[in-house]
Amino acid sequence: MKLKISIIIFFCGILLTTLAQDKACCTAEEQISFVKFSDEKDFRDIHQIPEKFVLKDALGSMINFKTSDGKNGNAYFVKSPKPSNKFIFVFHEWWGLNDYIKKESDELQLKLGEINILAIDLYDGKVAENREDAAKFMQSVDNKRARDIIYGAIEFTGKDASIGTLGWCFGGGWSLQASILLGKKGKACVMYYGIIDNSPGTFKELNSPVLGIFAEKDSWITPEVYGNLEKNLKAAGKVVIIKSFNADHAFANPSNSKFDKEATKAAKDLTIKFFKENLIK
Repeated sequence: MKLKISIIIFFCGILLTTLAQDKACCTAEEQISFVKFSDEKDFRDIHQIPEKFVLKDALGSMINFKTSDGKNGNAYFVKSPKPSNKFIFVFHEWWGLNDYIKKESDELQLKLGEINILAIDLYDGKVAENREDAAKFMQSVDNKRARDIIYGAIEFTGKDASIGTLGWCFGGGWSLQASILLGKKGKACVMYYGIIDNSPGTFKELNSPVLGIFAEKDSWITPEVYGNLEKNLKAAGKVVIIKSFNADHAFANPSNSKFDKEATKAAKDLTIKFFKENLIK
């Protein structure tokens, strides 16, 4: 009888330990999962609804490319004025691939010269005009589909391409994730106030140095969160530069009430310098 009780206690202990580990795991994921932030009213409200904007005299155009799931991916493509095997993947924030992102892509190409810019659409054609739709679109992104789109974009660039990545907010996390997927093709990753679940093992396949641009007043991607990211990148033996500004989340978005002109210029200057040193060289 005592033996039976001991066995029951033993297996109950295993079960409780497993449940506790699972709960701890889920809690950790929720704490740094960017998509979960969209459930919070404060997070939604800090994103000012973009003013109507139509990009005139665009340098690029929308294209389609095949993805491994048998569908098509979409992107805004700004082609280098001269043939180039260098690309930057641009990842939109939670509003989607709107004309503001296309404008940023045009400016990036003009500042960097002979390089191709591919602003990738992770929403499959959907663009939000209000916070509710933005939250819904971001939450509906299927990670497998997003990776298929990124792999399709990699295929589009050709086998000899050297690729950098750039993204803001929701797209900041995908900039880092895409650089991991790029492996040795990845040459430079810039992420603005974004995050992914991470440990040192997350970055095993990462080849790109990382420039992380963050906001010290950000209530979601806090100094503790991006400090942990920096720690794990360094523990994985990766090159990382973290630059934080005395600003709030989405400070680089000109349509945001928290827009910080000086911090935005400084961050853009750092971004251009980083790409020139690691991708254009």
